[in-house]
Amino acid sequence: MDVAEKKRIRSWAFYDWANSAFATTIMAGFFPVFFKEYWSPGIDAVTTTARLGTVISISSLIMACLSPTLGVVADLKGFKKGFCFFFTAMGVLSSFWLGFIPMGGWEAAMWAYGIGFLGFNAAIVFYESLLPHVAPAKDLDYVSSLGYSMGYLGGGVLFLFNVLMYLFPHWFGITDGVTAVRLSFVTVAVWWTIFSIPLFKNIPEPAAERSVENVGRLTLASIQRLKETAQSMKAEPNIAIFLISYWLFIDGVYTVMTMAVDYGMSIGLGSKDLIAALLITQFIGFPCAYYFGTVTKRWGTKKPILCCIAAYSVAVILATWMSEAWQFYALAIMIGMVQGGVQSLSRSMFARMIPKDLSGEYFGFFNIVGRFASILGPLVVAVGVTVTGNSRLGLVGLLVLFISGSWLLMKVKEPA
Repeated sequence: MDVAEKKRIRSWAFYDWANSAFATTIMAGFFPVFFKEYWSPGIDAVTTTARLGTVISISSLIMACLSPTLGVVADLKGFKKGFCFFFTAMGVLSSFWLGFIPMGGWEAAMWAYGIGFLGFNAAIVFYESLLPHVAPAKDLDYVSSLGYSMGYLGGGVLFLFNVLMYLFPHWFGITDGVTAVRLSFVTVAVWWTIFSIPLFKNIPEPAAERSVENVGRLTLASIQRLKETAQSMKAEPNIAIFLISYWLFIDGVYTVMTMAVDYGMSIGLGSKDLIAALLITQFIGFPCAYYFGTVTKRWGTKKPILCCIAAYSVAVILATWMSEAWQFYALAIMIGMVQGGVQSLSRSMFARMIPKDLSGEYFGFFNIVGRFASILGPLVVAVGVTVTGNSRLGLVGLLVLFISGSWLLMKVKEPA
């Protein structure tokens, strides 16, 4: 790699360092608890859970509907970086807003979180669509893994700082834990802004034959183009099979991720234990995600992904026997070792399979798969729990997703 290429790669990877602050401090860390205890005081847990679930569902639905069409517009108008900037600004401003919503303001909190959630996920579509333009195909595994590893480290560093602010506010001259959490939301906005600058400054907008049509007409035309792209996938079954495979195994991965806290609470872990486990996953994920990007030159991309899926399968089986805190920590270490690998290598493998000039459009499809990869897994668990009458045995149903996803992935022809 020459100096300019290395600079572009570092700048691209630092965006993952930047936006992961939202995922850790806000999404996984403080917002769910703060929404219940501070913004919804005196309201029963069922109602607050329903409200939170509603705003996430609405944001996810909007995201699923918008990402493919916006991806087409980004390709045709040369707006990949422009759209990434717009949605990043949306997420940053929403994070800042959260820090100033007073006690009891659950409506404003829902709006701020919903807009921020949408901005965070939409920006990722266009950030990822820049990947094929940042590095040559032979380096995509390394670059994608570098991004995820930077995300784990960056998100973990700020989250650790925010946790210390919350647990020991007097260290930072803060009056109490509530003020510390509100300031934590502001730190996410500042962190996200500062570390996004290298991407917008150092990575040029990918060259494109820019359409003279306005965005409105292009949006309408993009719907027809998406239909044509879906039809063209019939002539490219390799991509279609990969997307189905990805949907199955990543559904299992996301189900494990989203159910981990609930499962930990069910075996009696407190909030400090759960925060500790989350931090373990973040800091273990940093070196391991990077490592997975280095082994593909020898083993290819498909084999390491299959190894990650196998590790998740083992983790699900072990979870059915878990009963103590140290076992939960051990599972957090195990998941941290493979979580970044399965995500980063899936992204880079897909990036090598698609037409480079249509990366926005294809990553729009990729994002749709990711958005809907949180439907089947929880349903499988729910059916398993109902049939067996045992929440532990219900998790075993996820093995169906991992096994079927692996079986299809083995049929995918790995791109050169």
